[in-house]
Amino acid sequence: MIDDTVLGELRAMAQKLRRDIVEMIGVGTAGHLGGSASLAELLAVLYFHKMNFSREKLSDPRRDRLLLSKGHAALVQYAALCEKGCFPREELRRVKTIDGLLQGHPDLSIPGIEGVTGSLGQGLSIGLGMALAFRLDGNPARVYVVMGDGEQSEGQLWEAAMAAANFNVDNLTAFIDWNKVQATGPTAEIFSIPNLDAKWRAFGWDVRTIPGHDIQAIAGAIDEAEKVKGKPSLVILDTVKGKGFSFAEGSAAYHNGILDEAAYAMAMKELDAAFETGGR
Repeated sequence: MIDDTVLGELRAMAQKLRRDIVEMIGVGTAGHLGGSASLAELLAVLYFHKMNFSREKLSDPRRDRLLLSKGHAALVQYAALCEKGCFPREELRRVKTIDGLLQGHPDLSIPGIEGVTGSLGQGLSIGLGMALAFRLDGNPARVYVVMGDGEQSEGQLWEAAMAAANFNVDNLTAFIDWNKVQATGPTAEIFSIPNLDAKWRAFGWDVRTIPGHDIQAIAGAIDEAEKVKGKPSLVILDTVKGKGFSFAEGSAAYHNGILDEAAYAMAMKELDAAFETGGR
C-alpha cells in the first residue's frame, strides 16, 4: 500500500507527464495524444516508484527494463525519461524534427530506451529475450513490456506469450493498455478479441485486470506480479484513451490527431484543474 504522500506525488507526476505530452505535440502538428495519455499513471508508477532505474544506472546491467511495445505512444515514455533527467528538457520541443533526439517511435539513440519498437507485436519477443538472458546470467533485473489492445491481433505476440509460459519466465511482467480504441475506431469493431484475461490464462500466464488509472491498484498489481513464481505475469489496465482531456477521451480522432489552438488551450486548462485537485 502506497502512503498518502507518495500517492500524491505519483498522481502529480502522472499529470506532469500529460502536460509534457501536450507540450511535445504543440499546436498544428499531429501527435499520439490518446494512447500516450492513457498510460500516464502506469509510467508514473513504474519509473518513479517501482523500477530499479535512474539516469545514473543507464549502463548498469542490473537496471530494470521497460519496453513500450506500442511504440506509437512514445511521447509518454519520453516525458518520463525527461523527468528522470535522461536528456535535457529542450529536447521535448524538438520531437520529430530532423535535428532532434526524440523521434516518432522509440530508438536506441535515446538514453533510457531499451529497444526499437513501433512495428506492433514485437516488443514482447524482445522483452522475453531479455528476461531469459537475465535468468541465465543470474541478473536480478525485471522486464516490463507495455502492449496495446489493438496490438493483440498480432501473431508474433502470441508466439512470445506461449514461449514465455513454456520457459517459466517469471521475471517478466507485461501490461495491456486496454483503452478499447485504436487508430481508426473501436478495437472491438475492427478486430474483436473478447475475453483477453481468459485467453492469456489459457496461454499459461498469471493474469489480473485492474482500473488502469488507479495508482494504488497499479502498484499493488506490480507487487503481486513480483511474487508469482514459475510463470510470467500480465496486468490488463482498464483505461480511457485520451484520459485527462475531455475532448479526446474515447476518441479515435486523437489517436494521432492535430491540436488546434482551442484544443491546446483546453488541454492546458484541464491540466491546471487536475493539478489543483491533486490529480484525481
